[in-house]
Amino acid sequence: MRTFRCHARVASVLCCASLALAAAPSATAAPSASYASARAGLPAGDGWASAEGGTTGGAKADKAHTFTVTNRAELAKALAGGDTAPRLIYVKGTIDANTDDSGKPLSCADYATDGYTTEKYLAAYDPATWGDAQPSGPQEDARAASAAVQATRVKLAVPSNTTIAGAGRDARLLGASLQVTGADNVIIRNLTFEDAYDCFPAWDPTDGAEGAWNSEYDNLVVYGSTHVWVDHNTFTDGRRPDSAQPRYYGQLYQQHDGELDVVRGADLVTASWNVFADHDKTLMIGNSDSAGATDRGKLRVTLHHNVFKNIVERAPRVRFGKVDAYNNHYIAPADGYVYSWGVGVESQLYAEANALTLPGTVDRAKVIKQWKGTALTEENNYVNGKPVDLLAVHNAGVPAEQLGDDAGWTPTLRTRVDAPRAVPDIVDGRAGAGRL
Repeated sequence: MRTFRCHARVASVLCCASLALAAAPSATAAPSASYASARAGLPAGDGWASAEGGTTGGAKADKAHTFTVTNRAELAKALAGGDTAPRLIYVKGTIDANTDDSGKPLSCADYATDGYTTEKYLAAYDPATWGDAQPSGPQEDARAASAAVQATRVKLAVPSNTTIAGAGRDARLLGASLQVTGADNVIIRNLTFEDAYDCFPAWDPTDGAEGAWNSEYDNLVVYGSTHVWVDHNTFTDGRRPDSAQPRYYGQLYQQHDGELDVVRGADLVTASWNVFADHDKTLMIGNSDSAGATDRGKLRVTLHHNVFKNIVERAPRVRFGKVDAYNNHYIAPADGYVYSWGVGVESQLYAEANALTLPGTVDRAKVIKQWKGTALTEENNYVNGKPVDLLAVHNAGVPAEQLGDDAGWTPTLRTRVDAPRAVPDIVDGRAGAGRL
């Protein structure tokens, strides 16, 4: 395997940055190189999204389909229109999805309808009196209706042939859930996704041994879509960390779902140079064990040069797909860590040349988790600066979860592979929003 110290795309970005700095921007000109880079498509050979025609997003957008948006109403309008002509949307500053059309902030109380309150819901379905049956009746109906009201504000559909890019270093989508559903040829770059929170989590008494609270609204969903490039973004719970949330019925009142999900027959996705931070169930590829008819032969995803920092689990969890995870840096939390690589039903995960930073409290055998899968390829991964055969450690440490060592395929769509020992220095300083 070759190791490259330089990369054409990085050089191009640095060149663009130099040109941008050379000219003082006017009130309507590009404030940084991120404007120029938004016109770039995915380089050839850069992961699964480069296959079968590649991914260009809105690179060829004309003036009528080029927008700069600063609030939710402008973003929603830019995404609408019904045509599939290439469109390029620059996000400037912070856009709060939980606002009305005039920009007024909306609270959970503003969405509540049909008499819903958290207090009434908790009283109605307390396991001590309700038992372990699924919630039903007026308060559950009111919760679902209230959730539907919030969904109309925070879910924003992204059409085909679209690029959404942050303008400058501080573009942020707060509380938003971008839905790339049934689309083709989409690019998402240079954005901070923060705190896509659900005001109305649902109680499921049958989820696990003691029940669990489940929420909606991933920061970014790729659902039944193809050719999607997710690059140089930051995903975080931000102002509303799970650690600060209350516990009801003895369980965390979970208001966050995933940071990025690739599901329901989605295919040909590359996620590169992103930061996924401070989250529980982070990145799911394939959402159901029973979705083989939809997902088999699809869910081909490349994950490279990403940072997974203080992530509890799903980095990623894979079902069915051929997933190439290389040159990522995994920084595990000292407390609460569950696993990084989830090997699900019929998954073909290839994990190579990654760097893992694990505190002494983390059992290395738990980096890999078997979820009805049978094998993965795990090669040349480093833990705390030293090579470790993580599959062998897993099989020795978790006898009930034996896994084979062959994912059944070999990735070819890679533009660079860095030495795993160098990955933390390379990735930590370049991944995430504001670093194009």
